[in-house]
Amino acid sequence: MTPFQLVIALCAVVTTVVLVATLRALRKTALRADEVLHLVEREIRPMASQIEALAEEVRTLAHNANDNMERVRVVVQRADEISYRIARLAVALGGFTRLGGYTAAAAGVKRGLEVFINRLRSR
Repeated sequence: MTPFQLVIALCAVVTTVVLVATLRALRKTALRADEVLHLVEREIRPMASQIEALAEEVRTLAHNANDNMERVRVVVQRADEISYRIARLAVALGGFTRLGGYTAAAAGVKRGLEVFINRLRSR
């Protein structure tokens, strides 16, 4: 064998040894990855069912919240209408109060004049 052939054969042997070692490491890594994948699958299945249950609960809560918000909207709208009516009533009563004050003052003046005139006549 020539030195060139010997170097090539030696390189082929070294490359083969390195490839075998690399393939064994890859096989070991693949087996470990498979074990980890099985563990993850066992953990994910129960979590997936729990997530589905939680999602359904969130949907129910959102639906209830929407219903409650609609009820609150109706109550606020009614309260707004009532406050508007009360404000109108207050304005009307304020007018009556002023009118009542004027009427009372006029009645007082009238009564005072009647008493004054009655006393003048009686003298």
